[in-house]
Amino acid sequence: MSQDHPILSFETALVEAQLTGDVAALERLLDDELYFTGLGGRVYSKADDLAAHRSGQLRITKMRPLERHITALGPVVVVSVLMDAEAIVAGVANVATLRYTRIWHQRLMDGKW
Repeated sequence: MSQDHPILSFETALVEAQLTGDVAALERLLDDELYFTGLGGRVYSKADDLAAHRSGQLRITKMRPLERHITALGPVVVVSVLMDAEAIVAGVANVATLRYTRIWHQRLMDGKW
């Protein structure tokens, strides 16, 4: 899939919101059904993620994509990103190379991703 796919604007906006701790933007960009697995294997929800940003317990300081794969499946787009990342979590610096897989779904009722 082309690296100029329209979903990249949403990916860019999401990373920017994570780096700036923009909870309002994260609220818009993240689906209410979001769940993800943290570094220790714990599963987190959208509410958990927003609370961590809001409280300052999570401050993401670097997210630089090293590799990206995009697969479009009609109204669903799967994005896999290898990310050079750094964050302060509960006052502890974390540096890692992470693999993110995000699934974007275009809603039929309003066409929004």
